[in-house]
Amino acid sequence: MRGLVLGGTASGVGKTVATLAAIRALDAAGYAVQPAKAGPDFIDPSHHEAVAGLPSRTLDVWLQGEDGLRRNYHAGSGDVCVVEGVMGLYDGDGSSTAMVAEALDLPVVLVVDAKAGMESVAATALGFREYAAHAERDVEVAGVIAQRAHGGRHERGIREALPEGMAYLGRVPPNPDLEIPDRHLGLHMGGESPLPTEALDAAAERLDAEALADLAREPPRPPERDTRPATGKRVAVADDAAFAFRYPATLERLRERAEVVTFAPTRDDPLPDCDAVYLPGGYPELHAPDLAASDAIAELGDRAAEGLPVLGECGGLMALAETLTTADGDTHRMAGVLPADVRMHDRYQALDHVELRAREDTLTARSGGTLRGHEFHYSSAEVDEDARFAFEVVRGDGIADGLDGLTEHRTLGTYAHVHPESGAFDSFLEAI
Repeated sequence: MRGLVLGGTASGVGKTVATLAAIRALDAAGYAVQPAKAGPDFIDPSHHEAVAGLPSRTLDVWLQGEDGLRRNYHAGSGDVCVVEGVMGLYDGDGSSTAMVAEALDLPVVLVVDAKAGMESVAATALGFREYAAHAERDVEVAGVIAQRAHGGRHERGIREALPEGMAYLGRVPPNPDLEIPDRHLGLHMGGESPLPTEALDAAAERLDAEALADLAREPPRPPERDTRPATGKRVAVADDAAFAFRYPATLERLRERAEVVTFAPTRDDPLPDCDAVYLPGGYPELHAPDLAASDAIAELGDRAAEGLPVLGECGGLMALAETLTTADGDTHRMAGVLPADVRMHDRYQALDHVELRAREDTLTARSGGTLRGHEFHYSSAEVDEDARFAFEVVRGDGIADGLDGLTEHRTLGTYAHVHPESGAFDSFLEAI
């Protein structure tokens, strides 16, 4: 599977819309397209999946390491992989778009906001290409997509000004229908606010699909991951609007080694018969009344007290707490497993790649072991004085006082989202 990376000059430049238009253009040209996302995000990939019809692969050097990143790339399927970047091309010390492009040896198509420029678009692109050599980075800026560019003289001016060897791959015209609504944590999910088909098709028609496909190339193959035996266990995974933040590779790894059943607490599905429960992150704060009234959440509290292993990440941690107070000040009872009261805020409380060191044997790591993950949340947790924590925070914020991994019975709640390449979910399965 050949691939290319759509990198931006900065955050907010329109990478997601350009990526969706590129997916649609390649699909219309007869290519099977695999979407992917540089960085740990869950929201942009939901838009990729809505357009491509395939789960978007997560590519993050910090979370996965270079070999793990390549394994996740090659776990995809199709003719061409379109990788949406994160922030600006070179931004981020944990896993920038440039680092992902380097690890995969893929060319970069630079998305430049052209709404108020012509020759300056070319100058910007040239600067990004030349900066790679200045910073001793093995990054090839091979082409440009002009975001919010008009046709006619505007488009010709951009095309003619581009330096030799840099392809003009088309434009995304200015169109208010191509604006995706946002809220805390980022854009609306793809299933909530998909772009209108007509507007997306109009943008796709202005991209050169064949030129995009010709630029793409195949990355090197990584060593195979160690195989591990099936456990014969049954894991229940929460799957609804409150618990939608999970990596495709996580479910793939769980299914390789266990039976996976899903349930929807906000739709009052019963808690399935299972040997363990995984509560991914998501938006529990938007569904707090439904969770407070959920029989599955109440039963989960009872089962956890009896020793059922439960892993909650971010939103999962929030649902396992005693209470959840929304940004409007409404307080709702949650599962009551973990000794914490969670409160939403108007500003984010943490945003970073994180590293955790286990203080004791726990569901996702052995004592002394480390896990790399990512945290991004608008909530904070006030914990009881006698609360126990499984992790010290080496990098990041954690829950409180440089600690993360709130633990009670055989339940672990953490603000960190981890990827299966970290080994956390293998440890979880083996700890059941």
